[in-house]
Amino acid sequence: MLSVLRVHLPSDIPIVGCELTPYLLLRRPDKTVTTDDVPESAPLDGHFLRYKWYRIQSDRKVAVCSVHPSEQATLQCLGCVKAKIPVAKSYHCSPKCFSDAWQHHRVLHDHAASSVNENGNEEEEIFGRFNSTGSGVVNATLTGSASSASLTNGSTSLYPAAVTQRSGGETWFEVGRSKTYTPSADDIGHVLKFECVVVDMEMKLPVGHPNTILTSRVIPAPSPIPRRLIPVSGTDMMGQLDSDGRISSSGTFTVLSYNILSDTYASSELYSYCPSWALSWPYRRQNLLREIVGYRADIVCLQEVQNDHFEEFFAPELDKHGYQALYKRKTNEVYGGNIHTIDGCATFFRRDRFSHVKKYEVEFNKAAQSLTEVAVQTTQKKAALNRLVKDNVALIVVLEAKFSNQGADNPGKRQLLCVANTHVNVPPELKDVKIWQVHTLLKGLEKIAASADIPMLVCGDFNSVPGSAPHSLLAMGKVDPLHPELLVDPLAILRPHSKLTHQLPLVSAYSPFARGVGLGLEHQRRKMDITTNEPLFTNCTRDFIGTLDYIFYTADSLTVEALLELLDEDSLRKDTALPSPEWSSDHIALLAEFRFQTRPRR
Repeated sequence: MLSVLRVHLPSDIPIVGCELTPYLLLRRPDKTVTTDDVPESAPLDGHFLRYKWYRIQSDRKVAVCSVHPSEQATLQCLGCVKAKIPVAKSYHCSPKCFSDAWQHHRVLHDHAASSVNENGNEEEEIFGRFNSTGSGVVNATLTGSASSASLTNGSTSLYPAAVTQRSGGETWFEVGRSKTYTPSADDIGHVLKFECVVVDMEMKLPVGHPNTILTSRVIPAPSPIPRRLIPVSGTDMMGQLDSDGRISSSGTFTVLSYNILSDTYASSELYSYCPSWALSWPYRRQNLLREIVGYRADIVCLQEVQNDHFEEFFAPELDKHGYQALYKRKTNEVYGGNIHTIDGCATFFRRDRFSHVKKYEVEFNKAAQSLTEVAVQTTQKKAALNRLVKDNVALIVVLEAKFSNQGADNPGKRQLLCVANTHVNVPPELKDVKIWQVHTLLKGLEKIAASADIPMLVCGDFNSVPGSAPHSLLAMGKVDPLHPELLVDPLAILRPHSKLTHQLPLVSAYSPFARGVGLGLEHQRRKMDITTNEPLFTNCTRDFIGTLDYIFYTADSLTVEALLELLDEDSLRKDTALPSPEWSSDHIALLAEFRFQTRPRR
């Protein structure tokens, strides 16, 4: 007969919005062992598995610590209550916990104070209203109220809620009838119970004792501190919202660039400092989605997007928010794993703001093949390809804006925009390959620019710090012949050094923070490297902190209007590197608002 040998929950801590899927080890009637599901629709030898989830709700109010969510809270910050900061952020498990977290916690108070404008009205913040989804609203569950009249979870249809047991000051609410359960805001602070029992198909009655397992208390999904859009053009646009809640003005658009950290690379060995539950993909994907959607960007450029995650999660989920998706998977000449888990670059754009005109796919492996055919001696071709072939790609998309700021003198003029999205992921010792890839991308963009008068954006993770040769090529249009990185060139692919140029008038989008004058810019300037006009960091791990990500734009056709504020050590807890429970990538997102420049008629 069918029997259950083991029930196990992979997740250490249940989190609001993150699926809980128990691991079940079964023994078939033929004595073989399996982990396959046996639902009622496909019984095995006249038996199937029935699942139930319960919320164990105590009459005693429970709050969890905002810093250590597995611990019960013992004190509350009254400053948070007065400032109307989400109540979940106000709880701490001990005075020491509150004291240690103060450098981070006080930023919440600063944000609350600065979010009230001169008229006393609260300003909308980019990525600042996630708590309205329920995650983090602890006091909503502290009343001991019963669950809603009807429920749905997993693939189960709606059914009445049921109180199954009440004893010892506890009430058990049935909350799910499928194998998978996604905790809701009502579950915060409560223990969940999973029950699995073998059922006779004919009699519809349980056979033997049910197998059960209890979770720890459900915690709210930790949400990062809101990041505001800071105007840099001298025009205060804070608080001007369009019908979709975005901060924008006529003729402007926003662009987001973000390396989201592929699940393939998010190993506990590499990021041992991050709790395993916060490093799991079911948790990270929901946290990343909330963050990305919260920015409400018109164009979204993501790097390290796994092929299967693009198809099964990001494309359909962002489609619900009005985005059209384009994707370029990395090539797999070097990669030896599952083709479905190889990552790539994904570009999304709002259908109501842009339409798709053309797509170019850049495969640096193909460019390497062409280069070795022409520039490398036959005896060195194999060694050259081994050095140059790294599977990296770029996705170039030409879009047409469905809005315009051209004015009455240019009626009907098409406003095109070229967006390049890339991830230059090359080992640090192969400096020549990294420079060659960036140069190859820029020469391709030059050809597009030569065929059409079109503004350009170059976004991505270049794995190159400010002042490096690739960064100099992007920002300055050339590389100093005496740059030390040019000394690494065993294939002579960078010679003559005078060829390492391009004619695109590219400028780093975040440079106005270093040289601009205006409200709020002085605080941002402290987060910038004044020698390179770049952020102090966009990547922050235990082993490295520095800037690797950029948004470049053609300064003769686009103007930066506003930038997403940068993070500092107060925003990232001093004792925490990325990823963390709040931030689900080791990179931080960059976002810029642009305006098309109105050009005089020729």
